[in-house]
Amino acid sequence: MNKNILIVDDIHPIFIEQAEAMGYHCDYRPTIKPEEAYAILADYEGIVIRSKFLVDRKVLDLSTKLEFICRAGAGMDNIDEDYAREKGIILINAPEGNMDAVGEHAIGMLLSLMNNFNRADAEIRNGQWKREANRGYELKDKTVGIIGYGFMGSSFAKKLSGFGVNVIAYDKYKTGFSDQYAREVSMEEIVKHSDVLSLHVPLTPETDGLVDDEYLFHFKKPIFLLNTSRGKVVKTQAVLNAIKQGKVLGAGLDVLETEKFPALGEQAWYEELRQSGKVLLTPHVAGWTFDSYRRISEVMAEKLGKIKP
Repeated sequence: MNKNILIVDDIHPIFIEQAEAMGYHCDYRPTIKPEEAYAILADYEGIVIRSKFLVDRKVLDLSTKLEFICRAGAGMDNIDEDYAREKGIILINAPEGNMDAVGEHAIGMLLSLMNNFNRADAEIRNGQWKREANRGYELKDKTVGIIGYGFMGSSFAKKLSGFGVNVIAYDKYKTGFSDQYAREVSMEEIVKHSDVLSLHVPLTPETDGLVDDEYLFHFKKPIFLLNTSRGKVVKTQAVLNAIKQGKVLGAGLDVLETEKFPALGEQAWYEELRQSGKVLLTPHVAGWTFDSYRRISEVMAEKLGKIKP
């Protein structure tokens, strides 16, 4: 008998094509509401999610036949990983599928911030020609500090390799990872030497609120800050405070503590964020390109192929 996979979000059809070639039956229901899913979870051995569907204890207890969960992307913070593993459920994610997208997006944000692209463009469109006010910085000879040297952090480091920068990296959960693109250092060295700080960590109790007022206070040099990981890793108000103090020269934020409207617009810091000419914002799309859309599904299918249906 074919094993059934419930797909509760939009994914590239290549996953369905390859999974069904392996003998699985895929039930593609990208617009299903959580309450509707709860009623049928017991019929499936597998579930495919992206970011909108929360796999908590309730879902895991209802999924009495569940053998695996595929996360179309990298972050696993919407899955109760410990409880899933306790139940013997295999967890599959696909950071290899969007690591290049994240690395390129971070490069783009950094170059835009350092050279005032957005501000200069807006000024010219409004009849202003300000050369001196838009004089930028070069990346060459700068020190880029990376927090988290997994797929995303290492992709960013590799993309930086042609700019003549010094890349240093800290990762709490691994050692001995120095390579041709980055040198492993302590957090103290990140804080002491960085001209640019880029975050590439998962959201965990340890990283929740990592970048706050105190953390930014200790940096020895003014920095450009990038966050393409998870919004709650960075306290937005702390970044805005550091901008006012001259400790942050510019911030590129693809993710925020609160995302989507109207909730975002209701945050106490939103108006200040909106008005800041030193913050570049994108709507959580760093890893979401036309190319990564397909590649993520290919990676999930490759990993699923290692599980016997």
